[in-house]
Amino acid sequence: MDIQGFRQMVAKNPKGFLGRYGLGNKILEEGGSLQEAVEHLRIAVQLDPLHVASHLALGRALAGVNEANEARQVLQAGIDAAVSGRSNGGRDLVPEMQTLLRSLV
Repeated sequence: MDIQGFRQMVAKNPKGFLGRYGLGNKILEEGGSLQEAVEHLRIAVQLDPLHVASHLALGRALAGVNEANEARQVLQAGIDAAVSGRSNGGRDLVPEMQTLLRSLV
């Protein structure tokens, strides 16, 4: 789906996880406004705090806007959710999240 499709999803359902995550991630992938990506991904993480990929995307976006402290917290929460078994998957993202976490020191 393209950015406009995700924008329409968010407009129709501002509290919908899929639209928020999809839009934030798509903005991040396409090199759009990192601040806008952060806004959507923060909401996605709030809506589904166990969705590990949301934590990774938000961590990347936060790192890009020089919010290293928040990025570290978000990434650690994602790692914790993945390794605790509370999430539905996401264990495969842990090495990437750990690498990003180490780069934020």
